[in-house]
Amino acid sequence: MPDTRNSHSSRGLTLALAGIVVLSFDALLVRLADAPPADVAFWRGAFIAVSLALVQWARFGRLRLRGVRSGPGLLAVLLFGVNTALFVFSLAYTAVANTIILLSLAPLFATLMSRFATTERPGPDTWLSAAATAAGVGIVVGGSLESGRWVGDALALAASMVLAGALTVLRSQPGLERVPVVMCSGVVTAALCAFAATPLALAPASYAPLAVMGLVQIPLAMVLLAVATRYVGAPEVSLIMLLEIVLGPLWVWFVLSEIPPQASVYGGVVVVGTLVLYFGRRLRAGTLRRRAA
Repeated sequence: MPDTRNSHSSRGLTLALAGIVVLSFDALLVRLADAPPADVAFWRGAFIAVSLALVQWARFGRLRLRGVRSGPGLLAVLLFGVNTALFVFSLAYTAVANTIILLSLAPLFATLMSRFATTERPGPDTWLSAAATAAGVGIVVGGSLESGRWVGDALALAASMVLAGALTVLRSQPGLERVPVVMCSGVVTAALCAFAATPLALAPASYAPLAVMGLVQIPLAMVLLAVATRYVGAPEVSLIMLLEIVLGPLWVWFVLSEIPPQASVYGGVVVVGTLVLYFGRRLRAGTLRRRAA
């Protein structure tokens, strides 16, 4: 008789891996758009809202906004919308590697925030991991202080904390539908950037990567990761998401020859190593508990 649990786990890991590979082209598409950050963020948000609205119409024949009008739903929408804008602006002012490394801290920040938003209590290993990653972040940001990229790093760190807040809200509201939240967050991003953007004045070549990003790449990655969480837990997904730290800068280097700063490489090794140990330990602890049961 086939092991259903192992089959589901393999399916979830495959979906999560596919989602991260798709998501890893994000920074490259932003760079290829070669447009002011306000315009990139505006179109990114607008296209995400349109694409997910079309998905909902295709599936249900209407827009489903259940739960989004609630307090937690509105908060999640606002946080995701702000996160998108911060991510795009960060890429405009610092290296791709820096943005992705700092954004990868979101799951750890979410674990720390859960102390205040849920009944979960971070253990000593969480606090030790936070201290170690802080050292890695210090190395990354220290290199940016010398090169003048600290503004972009600060925006990336803010994006990571905002994303962690959004993830914490979703964790505390398991019944809240994710697709409407992300769809409405696209509207928030577009609205936040509309006053600084001139979205119809871009070079024609800019619209293709923006459309691919908002209409295909982000929605597809989101769906793959959302489905993956039905089969595997947060530690597994968090570990696989670390792959973006490697792939994101790699695509930009391969296509645009943007080489990560040396300090970012060293700091990234510290951050990735710490997070691998942390989420790997949580994954092992969860596996042992399941076996004991």
